Amino acid sequence: MNNFLSFQIHGGGDHGEGFSNYVAELLAFFEGLAGKEPSDMLATIFPGLTQLENIHPILVHFPIAFITGFFLLDCLGGLFKKSQWRDVASGLLYLGALTAGFAVAAGLQAAETVAHGDAVHEIMENHEHIGIAILVLSVLLSIWRFVGRLSTGDNPRGAANGLFMTFSAILVVLVMFAADLGGLMVYQHGVAVKKNPSEETVQLEPHEQGHSHAVDSEQNHQHSHSHSHDD
Repeated sequence: MNNFLSFQIHGGGDHGEGFSNYVAELLAFFEGLAGKEPSDMLATIFPGLTQLENIHPILVHFPIAFITGFFLLDCLGGLFKKSQWRDVASGLLYLGALTAGFAVAAGLQAAETVAHGDAVHEIMENHEHIGIAILVLSVLLSIWRFVGRLSTGDNPRGAANGLFMTFSAILVVLVMFAADLGGLMVYQHGVAVKKNPSEETVQLEPHEQGHSHAVDSEQNHQHSHSHSHDD
């Protein structure tokens, strides 16, 4: 496969930085993958994924996107009387509930396996409870929407629609709270963030000398907490 995919692309005015250069780099990337083992291919394509202790940080993006998209599209569909938009919103709600289940399952596992200090424990507990609330509420709204469409063949109307949209808004607010606490754990307390043990501070470029990058000392004495869950 050596040089099998490589070829010369002549493009006027590119000077090695234009579209032709991007195509050449892409082909070189695929050529490099061809000679690797499957495990090495995965590490090359998804270097961040292979370094994760738990896949919860990846899974949480799906319910956030689906639930937020559902709420916005459902509001617009109701405002502009577009039933088709609300039909698509229903599908996004179902996907949001499904992916929330996967995210919560991975999050519960992460709570038991990812080391964290005392200052993070309460934040993690609140994050966990809100995540479970998101899952329960999204499932209930999905059932409400699905059963309603089966019985009436249409989306909620009148007072029922107002109540449905109220709970939908609460669901989106819960998603925002959960995302905020998740970001707090990672960016403020460095939960599950690996650092180079040989470097206590980040070496800054000359133009960045005015910014300080502090390392949370909590990372030096992390320990695990047990999380009990009621059946």
